[in-house]
Amino acid sequence: AANHYGERIGRCFMSIRLENVSHVYGRKTPNEHLALKNINLEIKEGEFVGIIGHTGSGKSTLVQLLNGLLQPTEGTVYVDGTDLSCKSKEAVAARRRVGMVFQYPEYQLFEETVADDIAFGPKNYGLSEAEVTERVKEAMDFVGLDYETYGKRSPFRLSGGQMRRVAIAGIIAMRPRYLILDEPSAGLDPVGRREIFGQIERRYKETGITVVLVSHNMEDIAALANRLIILNRGEIAADGVPTEIFATERDVLQAAGVDVPPVTHVLQYLKERGLDVETRVKTVSDGTDTIYRALRRNGHAD
Repeated sequence: AANHYGERIGRCFMSIRLENVSHVYGRKTPNEHLALKNINLEIKEGEFVGIIGHTGSGKSTLVQLLNGLLQPTEGTVYVDGTDLSCKSKEAVAARRRVGMVFQYPEYQLFEETVADDIAFGPKNYGLSEAEVTERVKEAMDFVGLDYETYGKRSPFRLSGGQMRRVAIAGIIAMRPRYLILDEPSAGLDPVGRREIFGQIERRYKETGITVVLVSHNMEDIAALANRLIILNRGEIAADGVPTEIFATERDVLQAAGVDVPPVTHVLQYLKERGLDVETRVKTVSDGTDTIYRALRRNGHAD
């Protein structure tokens, strides 16, 4: 299988794998804090993984380990079979295959124009000017910003949602094999949030890129992810299909400081009171449909 850089990678290694990973902040100081404890996890090619947990559960620490921004205190992180702690060319290439979009990524913007900001990463790959421009245009098109209209504008004269798109385009232009998103919709209004997640979902469906999404919003996780990981006090409390976890692991969710999406809560409430609805749904639209079908079966809807 060839990745976006044209490298040949054995399909059996196409994953991010954590083996016995722990991370401690302030080790051997009075402020020592264990953020992650003995994590064993594999994120496979083509998955859309949601990660959720209360503040301090270890979510941000975990995702920063996935591309080598942090090194584990104990254990090993592998990307496509390569140990990220190594100083080899292979490890550098592996880290480049993991793109990271931080919370409030617009704070990372720094170039004079939108196009220059998006081009920064590809230029560092040593690509030709023509290829860099091609990637910038492709990335801007993906996030819904016209190159001719916005390319020469200052990113600091755009709206908050547009700045967020520019920051995401800068990661997309590097064509990562794995896309890591840490609360990408934080601070956006509902329209901006829908646009950002719509673009991410489209990228996932069109390219098969592996996505890891950290979010506090269960509705977003339910609608997008095909796998859900719940973190609690630095450990994995649950790992599985989101709708199955919502249906069977509510105690685990609540112990981790989170809960099922509102639509699931409503459907479970109706089910307990005798309405024959399907509680394993992904979206509000799916929930509306199952309520309507249940009412029709009971003779209460046209």
